Amino acid sequence: MRIKGSRLTSGQLKKLLEFFVAGTTARTAEELTGVNRNSANLFYNKLRQIIVHFTELESPFLNGEVEVDESYFGGVRKGIRGRGASGKVPVFGCLERKGKVYTQMISDVKEKTLMPIIRCKIRPDSIIYSDCFRSYNALDVSEFKHLRINHSEKFAEQKNHINGIENFWNQAKRHLRKFNGVPKNKFNLFLKECEFRFNYGSPKQLLTTLKKWIKIYQTKNEY
Repeated sequence: MRIKGSRLTSGQLKKLLEFFVAGTTARTAEELTGVNRNSANLFYNKLRQIIVHFTELESPFLNGEVEVDESYFGGVRKGIRGRGASGKVPVFGCLERKGKVYTQMISDVKEKTLMPIIRCKIRPDSIIYSDCFRSYNALDVSEFKHLRINHSEKFAEQKNHINGIENFWNQAKRHLRKFNGVPKNKFNLFLKECEFRFNYGSPKQLLTTLKKWIKIYQTKNEY
């Protein structure tokens, strides 16, 4: 591994990679390794860019039973929570039960924004589970089988629920909370990092996958 213009040793880079996989912030990793803060931040940023590249490249079609939901991240102003919350980043997610999750930053949560993503990422004839948000009405007359759960009445009715995608949102928010705010222009890097952590297994598997991606990336780019 190397970073163009960086004087970090291979040992320092190895430790930073391990700290990243462990979920340690760049600030903490910098203190523990003794590297320059800018170098640690640059390395972490490069890792997230690689993750974005390969998660998009390897993102499969989801099929079978798939849960869909939107969520909101960040924001500095207090007030309304959830849909319509001010100062927050809207994100859409699709999760295949016993499979992978796919996430995407979105401009809004309107039907015309969500349906193209659903059609792009989920195979026709799949069973889609959602809540009762009106933007999912189009699924009732689509190529998918659509089941809704009314959260004002209950959160699950046997297999009819979106607990999986909601669990992912909770995991992602716990991970991002340690950064004390993520700039909107870098949010997609952090979002895809959360997707990577969910989809690619244990810390050991994450490390193996990331090393493989770095090696491939280095053969095509100056790192």
